[in-house]
Amino acid sequence: MLGNIIRNTKELRNRWQWSKNADRLGPDMIGTYFSFYLPTKQLRICQQKFKFFGDNAEFRMGAYAVQCSNIKIGHNVVIRPTTILMASEECEIDIREDVLIGSGVHIYVSNHKFDNVNVPIYNQGHSPCKSVLIKEGCWIGANAIILPGVTIGRNAVVAAGSIVNKDVDDFTLVGGNPARLIKNLR
Repeated sequence: MLGNIIRNTKELRNRWQWSKNADRLGPDMIGTYFSFYLPTKQLRICQQKFKFFGDNAEFRMGAYAVQCSNIKIGHNVVIRPTTILMASEECEIDIREDVLIGSGVHIYVSNHKFDNVNVPIYNQGHSPCKSVLIKEGCWIGANAIILPGVTIGRNAVVAAGSIVNKDVDDFTLVGGNPARLIKNLR
């Protein structure tokens, strides 16, 4: 009994320390997650972890970010719960100012390889990464997915649930799977 308590305490301490130093944020990162209940502590953590974290930016509890050191979050950006930002060491996610990211949005810079049918996908690694850019004033609706290499133009709107696999022009509304032009906003 005492052995289990000591082992569990040691595991918890190791997990806590690892999550404080890891290049990621999210509910599974106990070393930083509970600090998000304190706004000043949350701000300090985000400023330390992200490549850039702008004034009045919010990375809300329940959101995930992997490879924070290659993610820029501009001024007045809101990242809502259950959103996943998945950067890599080689490719970044750059979210410019005044952007709204709905709940459950996923943004990826790479994908799994699956071109060899004789090898389990798990063992094939990832395709080359491509950076993602979300320009000023965008609104990305809830549960949208932004795939590698995509640029979302200024003041563009991505409808909820859309899968974006191509660039989106400035001042447009796109939606669907795959996302396509619904209308120009000017």
